[in-house]
Amino acid sequence: MEKKNRLTKREYFDKVYRGGRSVANHQFVLYFYARRQPGFRLGISVSKKLGNAVVRNRIRRMIKEIIRLNAERLPGGYDLILIGRKPVVGMAYADMEKSIFHVLKRASLLDRK
Repeated sequence: MEKKNRLTKREYFDKVYRGGRSVANHQFVLYFYARRQPGFRLGISVSKKLGNAVVRNRIRRMIKEIIRLNAERLPGGYDLILIGRKPVVGMAYADMEKSIFHVLKRASLLDRK
C-alpha cells in the first residue's frame, strides 16, 4: 500500500472515531470519515486478543493486499479504519476479501467495476 494511502497518526484515528460513521459485519468493523482531499487513507487495527504478533501481522498484510489490489474501487475523499474481529483469524484470503467488500458495500463506499 502506498504511503499516501496510510492513516498513521493517532490524531487522525481519533478524528475518524469521533466524527465518522461505522458499519460492521461478523468479521470487520469499518469506521469512515469524509474529508476534502482526494484519495483515501486506510488505517488497520487488529487487537492483541486475536493472537500473537505473527497472527496479527498476517491479518494486516492480507488486508493491505486486498485494498492495494482493489484501490481503484474505493472512493476518494475518505479516511477509513478497518478493525478485525475474532472470526478473521482463521479466514482464507478469498473469504477475507469477500467480507471486506461486504462491509464496504454496507457503507455504500464500494464502486462497481
